[in-house]
Amino acid sequence: MTPCGDSGSGEIPLLVLGGPTAAGKTDLSLRVAEQVGGEIVSADSMQIYRRMNIGTAKPTPDERARAPIHLIDFVPPESEYTVARFKRDAERAIREVHQRGMLPILSGGTGLYLRAVTEGFDFPPPPSDDALRENLWQEMEKVGSEAMHERLARVDPEAAERIASADARRIVRALEVHELTGRPISSQQNVDADEGIVYNWAKFVLTAPREKLFERIERRVDLMMQAGWLEEVRDLVASGVPSDAQSMHAIGYRHLLEYLSDECDIDETVRLIKRDTRRYAKRQMTWLRSGEGYRWLAAGSDLQRRACTATIVTAARRLQGEIR
Repeated sequence: MTPCGDSGSGEIPLLVLGGPTAAGKTDLSLRVAEQVGGEIVSADSMQIYRRMNIGTAKPTPDERARAPIHLIDFVPPESEYTVARFKRDAERAIREVHQRGMLPILSGGTGLYLRAVTEGFDFPPPPSDDALRENLWQEMEKVGSEAMHERLARVDPEAAERIASADARRIVRALEVHELTGRPISSQQNVDADEGIVYNWAKFVLTAPREKLFERIERRVDLMMQAGWLEEVRDLVASGVPSDAQSMHAIGYRHLLEYLSDECDIDETVRLIKRDTRRYAKRQMTWLRSGEGYRWLAAGSDLQRRACTATIVTAARRLQGEIR
């Protein structure tokens, strides 16, 4: 089979689908992949982790049987995983999918992952300054990690989302990088530092009215709890995954860890998970709006979702050279 969309230009066709949590990206990606002969490359910073299935809304075995899904379920939950590593892994997966004659579909809600691939980010080591770091540690001792975390959230909300408010070391490092460069640590990169892959792409953001999206988020959290999310966290702790692991800082997992430490009751824990997931969805939308070349599609109803599927399938077929 000839690689899809291969016109001899050296470009790789790539369908990109972003959107906030609970917008329906997985289902739509699978529908499109089934219709056009595609394989999905996940751009989700939590679905990478093994044994974290419920709270990450990881595709089920039945969903994974519908089309290949790459870059999920492969990182041990006690390990760290960087954006730079994701970029390398994603580019390798995209090339391999293309070489098999299938259409790569980059799909997920982690905006930095999407932009790392589509904007060709490179990731040099962030700078450091011993004197500045010492001053930040002195301030940490005076005001505490909560106050320093709030300061980080003002200058780098993406990093604050990933870093627990009690993780003083990472808070100090993120603030140090911001002070030295004037840019957040979550976006330390040079754009187009190397040639990278040349893409011929179509880029979409799947969204829904805020009220509908928030309803889906709250329903999803309830279903996750019913499916055994708390037990999943208990099992991770019992298996030796440390509470300060990168994976355990995610929304929901850190809340349930606090519950297991008897810091609040379960109803309050669930309320906080829903609240913080809604806030995260809003940040995702803000991050995606800063990207270039996306077409925004509303998917608030079944009729709209069918229309979205048809629109994206048409774009995919253009990428494959089947429609001129």
